[in-house]
Amino acid sequence: MEICPKCGLPKQACVCEQIAKSAQKIKVTLEKKRYGKVMTVITGFGKDVDIKKITKTLKNKFACGGSYKNNVIELQGNHRKKIKEALVEMGFNEELID
Repeated sequence: MEICPKCGLPKQACVCEQIAKSAQKIKVTLEKKRYGKVMTVITGFGKDVDIKKITKTLKNKFACGGSYKNNVIELQGNHRKKIKEALVEMGFNEELID
């Protein structure tokens, strides 16, 4: 049985990521890239959150391309209206999403 080094609980009962999600101050912005392409940029993720898993979930939900780098997620297209609802479903605090 594996034990989490942060909280000391077994991996199945570990709550570190859920605690980290509720404390994140996330900012959603829109950037224009080359040739007039629009990207939704999501910043403010800490190191305790699995950003790869979040990116994959958002890309599947919105049927778009995207990437993550340096704790920043970039999604192709304008998803500002729908992103807050999707992040709340994943366990992030609604009041801390701008």
